[in-house]
Amino acid sequence: MATVLVVDDEANIRDLVSLYLTAAGFTVECAADGQSALESLRRLDADLVVLDIMLPGIDGTQLCATIRTESAVPIVMLTARDTAADKVALLEAGADDYIVKPFSPPELVARVRAVMRRTPGGASILPMHSPSAAAEDAPLSLGGLELDPQTREVRVDGEPVLLTAREFDLLLAMARRPGVVFSREQLLELAVGYADYAESRGVDVHIRHIREKLGDDASTPRFVETVRGVGYRVRKAHP
Repeated sequence: MATVLVVDDEANIRDLVSLYLTAAGFTVECAADGQSALESLRRLDADLVVLDIMLPGIDGTQLCATIRTESAVPIVMLTARDTAADKVALLEAGADDYIVKPFSPPELVARVRAVMRRTPGGASILPMHSPSAAAEDAPLSLGGLELDPQTREVRVDGEPVLLTAREFDLLLAMARRPGVVFSREQLLELAVGYADYAESRGVDVHIRHIREKLGDDASTPRFVETVRGVGYRVRKAHP
């Protein structure tokens, strides 16, 4: 059973989120501030973190960035800030998804499920794969870049690379069709099943993180190319 760590300084929000996540089949742990959240995360083998941006002491954005230095655990942020710049800042900090307050608890559960489906830790709630999906699960190898959709492992020249859930999905979407140029909106549709303007701007942030982790040079990329005015693509492997 997947474990979710809920971090919010408001007891009523923690109780509400816990109620719905527990009813959805998750094991839930709670923390009221950043320090106790870090202690809980280091103690638990949490599969996902629901993290409020407004926390005493260490705020949610700082805490998200701190977690990212230690773990690739998926993070869904709760935020009252709804501008494109605010959302991009969350993605810069390493969030996988976010939901704006006031939020619908069923929508939060749906977003948690969606992120969990894209991570190895969410295997307990994954639907069974159909035979037609077998090809989609086949490992990919592109000139030193290897991706395994089943284990969600990435390697460059045999060395493991740690990506977040959203980064892996965006890279996988491109790697499945090397050479094809995708717009930001197309990448989001393929990776997470929906796209909006504000979130599409965050794709640039994710692509930058992917490049850094793959050791790509933006001026002479080995794997991920920018096609000016259009979008991004993974380069075809050359013999």
